[in-house]
Amino acid sequence: MVSEVKVQKISGIDLWQWRNQAKQEALAADVPVGELDWLLENITGLEHLALQSETFKSQDEILLSSSMSDVSSLWNKRLNDRVPVEYLIGLAKWRKFSLLVSPDVLIPRPETEGLIDMAIAAVKNSSLNLTQGHWADLGTGSGAIAIALADAFPDIIIHAVDCDAAALNVAKANAKRYGVADRINFYQGSWFEPLAHLKGKFSGMIANPPYVPTSFAQKMQPEVAYEPQFAVYGGGVDGLEHVRHLLKFAPDYLISGGVWLLEMMVGQAEVVTQLLQTQGGYQDIQIHIDYAGRNRLASASRI
Repeated sequence: MVSEVKVQKISGIDLWQWRNQAKQEALAADVPVGELDWLLENITGLEHLALQSETFKSQDEILLSSSMSDVSSLWNKRLNDRVPVEYLIGLAKWRKFSLLVSPDVLIPRPETEGLIDMAIAAVKNSSLNLTQGHWADLGTGSGAIAIALADAFPDIIIHAVDCDAAALNVAKANAKRYGVADRINFYQGSWFEPLAHLKGKFSGMIANPPYVPTSFAQKMQPEVAYEPQFAVYGGGVDGLEHVRHLLKFAPDYLISGGVWLLEMMVGQAEVVTQLLQTQGGYQDIQIHIDYAGRNRLASASRI
């Protein structure tokens, strides 16, 4: 006998009352109210505008994918345990995508979106045709960068590398979710190691490596403790151990005129610029601001 699935329902006015209380709790806990609506969008299927305008209040019945007691439990985990809301619902908004995430991958941040904007600008301004050939996403995590590259440049072949098998499973699921799995080659390994067969062939390479010094651990937001720590802390006194490795070997993999794009931490721009200049093999070295106006991104091209 097949058991009947019980559909969860709530009236618009009851949901409105719950949301109002939850908003006050968010403000008291210094949690962005927008996270509450992201949770409700995924539980109720209501659109963001409907939640913001509160037009749902007049609905007699709203269907839920979970009971309100479960929703309240999830919200309490966000407020009291500081679990990121993206992990609670298993999804993260990034650019125009809604990406699957788990504690096996970093939650994609808005500042990282700038790397894609920089890639688009670099391709537009290059005298070469960088809209074809090979591109790499080093430390792919959720696959966000690789998927955005596939969306921006339909004719490139993308190679996404991560050292963690569980992270790669998430990235592969996201690539399949957006119909680009056939254009992304996934590799498990350390940085360039799986790409030795493609030395000197990349039109572009992007990396969002670990770059936070371990000495900053006590200063980080409590939510960061739920993310994979090896993807947060970059090693060395200044957190740039992985960055140094990447900058040292990237020229070996890029074509002449190929683009190198990198994310870093606030305060690291001067050191990263010096590393690019002294390493050799780079030209057109630039530091770029993120959406918050901070020096967080670097670009260069292969001589």
